[in-house]
Amino acid sequence: MNSSISTKDRILAAAETLFAQRGFDGASLRQLTAAAGVNLAAVNYHFGSKERLVEEVFRRRLDTLNQNRLTALGRLAGHESATLEDVLEAYIRPALEMSQNGNGSLFMRVLARAFAEHDNHLRQFLSDNYGHVIRQFTAEFALRLPHLSKAELYWRTDLVTGALTHAMSGFGMIQRKGDVSESAHREQTVAHLVRFAAAGLSAP
Repeated sequence: MNSSISTKDRILAAAETLFAQRGFDGASLRQLTAAAGVNLAAVNYHFGSKERLVEEVFRRRLDTLNQNRLTALGRLAGHESATLEDVLEAYIRPALEMSQNGNGSLFMRVLARAFAEHDNHLRQFLSDNYGHVIRQFTAEFALRLPHLSKAELYWRTDLVTGALTHAMSGFGMIQRKGDVSESAHREQTVAHLVRFAAAGLSAP
């Protein structure tokens, strides 16, 4: 059993790395099996297809991330004093924490690929499995931004998500300085993103 779990984890880790580097179409199963040190039969046994493997790469990270987001949002429930910034922090902080744990930033490059490559199947998978999380947060934003139409609110939420993805991917110009700890840099990033997002969401 342990060997089976180890094999599956090796395949997922290798797939995440290759997808980040080469994209979903650019990373072949032959390259993946070589990187993971397994044969094609092992990939078929654990995942059945490359399409299913791609989905599992996302599930491995996004299930935990979005549960953490909903838990943070749940702590605000019933608190009338909870601000737009509080809701944004519940959305942003768990994502930045994930990006700085293990290969989280590598996964964010995979996520960026998903949006850049216009993979309709993958977009549908993400919408079907995680769209409810965005809808819950958007509903909380709407309560605090009654002046915005539904369409405008979704536009702005999408742009906030884009800024967050950019920050999590490590593509930005502002990198952590050597004398600043990862936790301190994360707190700075959270604070800047929350202020930026709140201003963008609440603009007239």
